[in-house]
Amino acid sequence: MPQERLLVLDHIKILQKLRRIAYQLYEFNYQEETLTFVAVEKKGVFLAERIIPILREISGFKINLVTLIIDKENPKQEPTWNGDASVLNGKSVILVDDVLNSGRTLIYAARHVLDYNVKKLTTVVLVDRRHRLFPIKADFVGLTLSTTLQDHIAVEFEEGNDNVYLD
Repeated sequence: MPQERLLVLDHIKILQKLRRIAYQLYEFNYQEETLTFVAVEKKGVFLAERIIPILREISGFKINLVTLIIDKENPKQEPTWNGDASVLNGKSVILVDDVLNSGRTLIYAARHVLDYNVKKLTTVVLVDRRHRLFPIKADFVGLTLSTTLQDHIAVEFEEGNDNVYLD
């Protein structure tokens, strides 16, 4: 018998959390002129693309978006940048991914970002599972969720119908 999915966040709750994160980013970076988002491919990009319009609506920031394509099975391997990564130099950078579990992907992504001369680095995730194997944290989190290691968090981004499920 297939395991039933538990809806953790529906579209409206996700929008509320993203608006709160956008305001937190604004408050944390109010002195900046430009923010540069580095989104971990693939779902980090969807998340950044939802936060950026809210941030533009409430602030006067110029916002850049660069995608980091990282091999999650072998994160030490040189990543691919979709966009000009040199825009990170001297900027406040916001590293975005959908779920923070062990911290492996986020810490290696941060390592690749730090190859550039960034002014400061902030991390954002929609769901933090708190199963750290690596010493990294998310600065801004939509939802912290205590799960077992066997549980899976599925973030589904569909235009107008984003959802987070516990499988």
